[in-house]
Amino acid sequence: MENPKLRNVVVEDANQAVAGLKSGHTVLMGGFGGAGLPRQLIQAVLRTGARELTVISNNAGADADDLSLWFEAGIVRKMICSYPRSAVAFTKRYRAGEVELELVPQGTLIERIRCGGAGLGGFLSPVGVHTIFENGKQKIDVAGRSYILEVPLKADFALLKGKTADRLGNIVYNKTARNYCPVMATAGEVTVFEVDTVVEPGMLDPEAIVTPCIFVNRVFVGRKA
Repeated sequence: MENPKLRNVVVEDANQAVAGLKSGHTVLMGGFGGAGLPRQLIQAVLRTGARELTVISNNAGADADDLSLWFEAGIVRKMICSYPRSAVAFTKRYRAGEVELELVPQGTLIERIRCGGAGLGGFLSPVGVHTIFENGKQKIDVAGRSYILEVPLKADFALLKGKTADRLGNIVYNKTARNYCPVMATAGEVTVFEVDTVVEPGMLDPEAIVTPCIFVNRVFVGRKA
């Protein structure tokens, strides 16, 4: 007999997965280009009616079925990313002064997210010293070398893509589609996974689990394209 007290984070669909997302929220978005991008969650956020979002992601979209949809709908207030180039919809909004950009080197971006998930106060980085990246930031000298204090990044929602989950919320990824997702999963107040398959607890190889269930709040099975 199934244990009625067993944790179950599986929800019915993408709409339930983003329930509670509101205007003004900060969102962590997994994916590196199209790899590991939770496209159904992108669509679901549009249906919430939320606006004025701050989005933290590697890039700002590239094709018609990614974050470009959010910029076309005008729901993003600020973009924090490493690679906004090739993002046509973002570029249009940015040049019109309708969206703010915080450009962050890729390694710095993921380390700031890691600090947010780990509860750290930030980290000291030599990247960007004596460039425009140090503007407005605290500089600290250690052993005769200058560093920039990079502050943590956290979010109200982390919207991520996995390959397989169990009902407890343990996550297995598909090769390089893993990208930012394991670190982002630790830094969201509500962490959501769009997956291809959900299995029963005990069916996943423990050695293959990358993101443990303690970081995961909601899981749903995405519809097949």
